[in-house]
This record gives sequence, structure tokens and C-alpha cells, in this order.
Amino acid sequence: MAQETVPAQQSGLRRDLSGRQVGMIAIGGAIGTGLFLGSGLAISIAGPAVIIAYAVAAFAALALAYALAEMIVVHPEAGGFGAVIKRYLGGLAGFVSRWIYWAAQVVNIGSEVIAAGLYMQFWYPQLPLWIPVVVFSVLMLAINVAAVRFFGEFEYWFAMIKVVTIVVFVLLGVVYIVFGLPGQQPTGVGALTEHGGFLPNGIGAVWLALTVVTFSYLGTEAVSMTAAESRNPGRDVPRAARSMVLRLGLFYVLGMLVVVSILPWNQASSSGDITESPFVRLFSLVGIPAAAGIMNFVVLTAALSAMNTNLYLTARMTHSLAMDGYAPKWFAVVSKNGVPRRALVLSAAGLALAASLSVFAEDTAFPMLLGLALFGALVVWLMIFASQLVFRRRRALEGLPPSPVRLPGAPVTTVLAMLFVAAVLLTTPFTEQFNTAWKAGVPFVLILCVAYYVIRRRSGARSE
Repeated sequence: MAQETVPAQQSGLRRDLSGRQVGMIAIGGAIGTGLFLGSGLAISIAGPAVIIAYAVAAFAALALAYALAEMIVVHPEAGGFGAVIKRYLGGLAGFVSRWIYWAAQVVNIGSEVIAAGLYMQFWYPQLPLWIPVVVFSVLMLAINVAAVRFFGEFEYWFAMIKVVTIVVFVLLGVVYIVFGLPGQQPTGVGALTEHGGFLPNGIGAVWLALTVVTFSYLGTEAVSMTAAESRNPGRDVPRAARSMVLRLGLFYVLGMLVVVSILPWNQASSSGDITESPFVRLFSLVGIPAAAGIMNFVVLTAALSAMNTNLYLTARMTHSLAMDGYAPKWFAVVSKNGVPRRALVLSAAGLALAASLSVFAEDTAFPMLLGLALFGALVVWLMIFASQLVFRRRRALEGLPPSPVRLPGAPVTTVLAMLFVAAVLLTTPFTEQFNTAWKAGVPFVLILCVAYYVIRRRSGARSE
């Protein structure tokens, strides 16, 4: 057997996250600017049938949340899913999964901080982009350096802004569709079949849209990283996973149903212009003053929330690797308030690199990084599902009781979700947005494999 992953109580991390904070961190990771802006791109590809894509992708995301909860409630360790993957798939899988996820999240952080800077230019067009990028980077790093309970409270209210906005959006949309609004007749659901029908670009377009849609769900796995710092992981992590079932279904599927029922799909924006977001269009139609300004504030907080959560994830991932001997021990040190501040240094360096590339090498290097981000996240999802299969089989063989939380329908559900994720990964070369996924992802995985064996030989770590 390989060396055991370091338990949470020996990691130096503190259990200071409350149940409500754990739940909102999970939402903050799963709902980003992709819903507010990226949804326009998905609609332009699939038309009204984008609802199918969001529903199918939700199945995989929710299966992942439950599979993780099933394992994490038994192993609430520092390192979250990375620690579980190491325990059940071996040291190599644990090493690769954590480092490739770290790289994927650093890219996301870089893209989110650039997006936040661009949103500030909505109000201040002459503002140099580097100023808000630096300010937001320093602000988010400062929040993460503080005690974890402060981070949790900050993220709670950031995520709450997104939740309230989506709930108001859905409620207004339903009222508009069924009853109409002052000065506006009810729209009904005619837009679902007009303008070329429900499947205007064919079923193949729905499948291609799944790559964009699935990218929007990445972050569902964030809930597992809170286990080592939750006051009651056995209660809070499963509860967060269950609440995500309802919220993802409401926010993504019902939200998209409202959009394509009111707005002609061929008028949905595929650009990143905040004034053309499907959400802004609906708020403008119902006569909300300064709809674009309000939504700009919302997507700004969404970007900062995602950036905040991802910095938390990358720091804990680096700390976990250092505790297991797969990163320099220097990164395993925590501050007096239980925060792995040194691990944040590495994340800050990655943030600076990703942000710089997104500005100065947007047409060359940054698309490769985005491809790596999607490839890495989907590979990690596959490893999580594989770990759950081994987790169940091993507990049965050892005569251990089943987990208090169980993925309904598993192992069939697990296998179906794995097949879906693998199919999406195989589709990425055929999509314009993520056709660099394999070009960047495969070489990076090979480099990580070589690095693992070099590190293991030097450190004398035992293999499975």
C-alpha cells in the first residue's frame, strides 16, 4: 500500500467553515460567468434544444457531486478528491489529478481576473486593464490569506448575489411567459419551436454544445475541498451536495428554459459583451432601469466569486501535494490561523502567468491553456468516478458498512456518467472553442507522469 494521505487533523488546517458557508462555496464553484455570458454561445450553437444539453450535463455534474459526497463523508481529509483518488487509484493517479487540476484552476483564475477587469471598463472605458487586474488579484489574495472563516463568509455573500439574481430572473421570466408584465403581453413558449424549430441545427449541434455547457458545470467538485475545514463534514458536505441537486436544476435548466422561451434563439448573443447577455435582454424587456449596469455588477461579482473559490482550491491542492511529498515541503506550512499561505504564493505566480498570457498571447498561448483547463477538469472527473467504483468494491470486500451517503443507481449511474464525460472529452477536438484540449492536455499528463516517477525515486515514496 502507498503511504496514507495525511488526515485533516494533522494537516494544520482548521475546521472553521459553517454548513451554510460550505453550501455556498459549492455553489460559487459551480456557477460562474459561464451561465450569464457563456450561455449565449451555447444557445447560438444548439438553439432551443440547448435545454437538453444543460439537462444532460446536469446529470453528470450531479452524479459527480453525490459520488464525491459518498466518499468524502467517509474520508474528510485534507486534499479533498485528490486525497480520495490517491487512496483508491494509487499514488500516480493522486499526483496527476491534483497537479492537472491545479493547472486547470490557475488558468480559470487568470481568465476570471481578466474578465473582472473588462467588466470594470464597462463603467470606466479609459481605465487601463492592468489596474483592475492587479487590484482584484491583490484583494482576492488578501481574502484567502485571512482566516478560513473570513474567506467562507466573504464567498457566502458573493455567491448569494448570483443566487438571488438567477432566482429573480427565473421568476420574472415565468411571470412574463404565463401572465405577461405591465405593458407586455404574455409571450407563451412559441419561441421554442419558431425560427427553425426546436432543433434548428440538428441533434449533432446539441452534442457539440455539450462541450461549452459542460465547461459551465466545472467547479462542482469544489465541495470536496471544504471537508478538511468544515466544522461537521459528515453533515455539511452531503447537505451541500444535495442542495446542489436542486439549485443546479433550477439555475441552469430552468434558467435556459426561460431564456429560449422568451428570446428568439438566433438573437442570443455569442459574444462576451455584457450588454448582449441573455440575462440583460430579459431585464431590459421587463423595463428594469439600468439593466446592463445591474448585470455588469452581477457578472463582476460572479467572476470575483469564481476567482476567490479557485484560489482557495489551488492553495489547498498545493498544500495537499506537499503533505504527501509530491510538492516541496515548504508549501505544507500553514500560518497561525490555519491558512496555507505559502501554497498561495504558487497560486499567485500561476495567476500572474495566466493573466499575462490572456492579455499578451490571447491568440496563441491562452487558447492552449483554456484547452488544458477543460481537459484537466474532465480527466479529474473521470478519476473521481473511477475512485467511487473502487471505493464501493473495496468496502464490500472488506465487509465495511456502506457510506451514509450513496449515489442513487450506482454503479450503473457512475458508469453512465463516466461514458458521458469521456464522450465529451473525445468531442473537444471538433469544437472551435476547445479544439486545443488534447494538444495541451496529453503532453502535460505525460510530463506529470514522468515527474511523479522522478519524485518518487528521489523521495523513496512507496508505490501501491
